[in-house]
Amino acid sequence: MGTIADNQAIALKEKIKIFFANTIKQKESTFCPIKDMLAASLDKWSLFVIYNLGYHKLMRFNALKFRIDGISSRMLSITLKKLEKNGLVDRFVYAEVPPRVEYKLTDFGSAFADKLIDMSQWYVEHYQDRTQSD
Repeated sequence: MGTIADNQAIALKEKIKIFFANTIKQKESTFCPIKDMLAASLDKWSLFVIYNLGYHKLMRFNALKFRIDGISSRMLSITLKKLEKNGLVDRFVYAEVPPRVEYKLTDFGSAFADKLIDMSQWYVEHYQDRTQSD
């Protein structure tokens, strides 16, 4: 019988084993079904976009730019395209002059934002503990 930490390590190892056994269908050992989506959404600007859209629900480009301190128009455009490609954000274009474009999280994006907030909160709560392990 091991310690609580030993049991947690064994449980994590088993979760990882099950995850890879159930999700890796290709021979390529580096394949991970969520790698590209996480890489595209866990950068600095993507998190700010996701959090803002999660809070405000529907936002225009300039409103997002105003709320995200330091982001350039080009970087916001790139970030929104990346999030849209990964199914996290929907883009709505209205046939008006000038054209009106609005963004909102998809249902998947909202669920993802909820998990990101949980993970962020966990990190904040355990930030001090990270240097005290071992």
